[in-house]
Order: sequence, then structure tokens, then C-alpha cells
Amino acid sequence: MQIYLAPLEGITGHAYRQAVHECFGGFDKYFIPFIRAKQNLRFSSRETKDILPENNKGMHAVPQILTRNGEDFVHTAEQIREYGYKEINLNLGCPSRTVVSKGCGAGFLDDPVALDRFLDYIFRECHMEISIKTRIGMEDSSEFSDLLRIYNRYPVKELIIHPRLQKEFYKGVPHLDVFEAALSQAEMPVCYNGDIFSGKDAEHIKNSFPDVDCIMTGRGVLSNPALAREIRTGQKLTKKELKDFHDRLYVSYRQNMSGDRNVLFKMKEIWAYLGPAFTENKKYLKKIKKSEKCAVYESVVSELFATQELSTDTNNKGVLL
Repeated sequence: MQIYLAPLEGITGHAYRQAVHECFGGFDKYFIPFIRAKQNLRFSSRETKDILPENNKGMHAVPQILTRNGEDFVHTAEQIREYGYKEINLNLGCPSRTVVSKGCGAGFLDDPVALDRFLDYIFRECHMEISIKTRIGMEDSSEFSDLLRIYNRYPVKELIIHPRLQKEFYKGVPHLDVFEAALSQAEMPVCYNGDIFSGKDAEHIKNSFPDVDCIMTGRGVLSNPALAREIRTGQKLTKKELKDFHDRLYVSYRQNMSGDRNVLFKMKEIWAYLGPAFTENKKYLKKIKKSEKCAVYESVVSELFATQELSTDTNNKGVLL
């Protein structure tokens, strides 16, 4: 089974991907968080660092583009191709209100006619393989049958389906009936994405859909960075491994970011998912949240690893810090 790391904006940047790859591996593809397509502007420093080949050594990395403008997509894809990439992923799945309000991400699904014109243009003009990551609609799951008919008109390299609606964000449960119907109708390879937090979750998808040989996980990896390995071998994450992973990621952020505040902002995002993996974690998560200096943060984290054990809960979905 192929396993992909999902692109999560602001979290799975190059430092995070490198830490996961070097500490645990297990992923066949690492999708890079979306780049906002621009016609005449250069990539930001963050975007450039994310796609630099030296920051993705040993990984099969796939950049992702967010836009609803065909010319901007093609222009940005050509810039990315210069770095040696052969595949580009189109983001039609981001449920963020900021993105959706501009008609991008999952918001583009609300205008099938414009989406069809857009796809017609980029598949004619772009000289890269194009995969698509999509939700199943905005308001109602019945929307996906029309959307899939549109996708089927084009040589999509792979269709990654997160079977939730935009309005659902990450709540409720995925619409597996819609995914099942899509499998029988899709004319391109299909990958499943959504709520894979453990080896058992992956096994459930494989048993439910025997023809599916590819899954993507995002939030599950934030909770358990060894998830791909667990899915493949059954080998669970240990506390020592998690400490080593944390330390590598933390050092990378300190080396590449200026100021305690910026570093701690990134680490607090990570702990929103890692925290519940520990027994008796609430006291420490509060202290991490209040940390304003790296020295204080380091002391709290050191005490947490020294005094607490990993929980046996394999469906940790994170908390809000």
C-alpha cells in the first residue's frame, strides 16, 4: 500500500517533513503545503525553502498549488518545474473560510462550470503531471457525482478524495458511501484521505475498499509521527523516539527562525496534537501554552518526557491549545 503525507498549511513545512522522514520514514510521497499561484511575483522565502531540492532530500515531494486562475496555475507550475519536479497537485480540498471566500480550495467546487473551464485550460497548457486533492462538495454529498464527471474528462494523474463536505471541516465522519461510489466511477487512480489516526484505521479502509492501494494521512501524523511505520509494520511509537523527533524538529526551528516567539508558536501548534498522546498531559500543555521563552519551554517539555508515559489511545485527534 502506498502512504502519502498530507499537506497541512503552516505545519508540514520542510523542517517537519525532514524530521518525519529522517526519524521514521514510511511515506511514499510527501505533499508540500500549498503555494498560492502568482502571475508575476516570485515565491516567498517560505515557499522557496519548502520546494528547494536540498530541503527534500531522499523524499518524493509533490508541491501543491492553490488558485482558481488557469494562467496563474500554469505560470507557477512552470516555475516549480524548474526545480526538477514532474508532478503538481491542485488543491480543491482546503475548507478554510479564508480560502473558500476567495473561491479557492474547496470553495472552487461551488462553481462547477468555472472549474471545468479551469481544468480544461491547465491540462492543455501545463507541462507537468497534475493530481487533484478534493473534498466531495460544499453543502451536500450529492454534489460529487457531477464533480467526478468533470474530473473524468481530464488525464488526472491521481484523485485524492477526502470524503467530507467543506462545511464539515473535520467534524463528523467521512462519507464512505460517496467514496465507494467514486471508486466504481473514477477513470483515474484514487487515493483515500480522512481520519486515519492508527494502523487499525488504515486496516479498516483497506478491508472496506480492497481495490484501494493508496491512503493519505495528515492530522494522524501530527499525533503520531511514526504512523506510516505503524501502518506498514505494526511497530508502535516509543517515548524515546518521540523525544528524539521533538528535539530534532525543535532544533531545526531554532536554527531557521528568529526569536523565541516564532519558534514557540510553531512548537505550540505541534503540541496541540502531540499533547494528548501523554498520560496526565493537561498540566504540561497549559505550561507549554503559557511559555514565552525557549528556556521555560525546554524545562516544561523535559519534565513532561521525564514523568509521563505515552497513552494507549490510538485515536488521538489533538486538542486546542
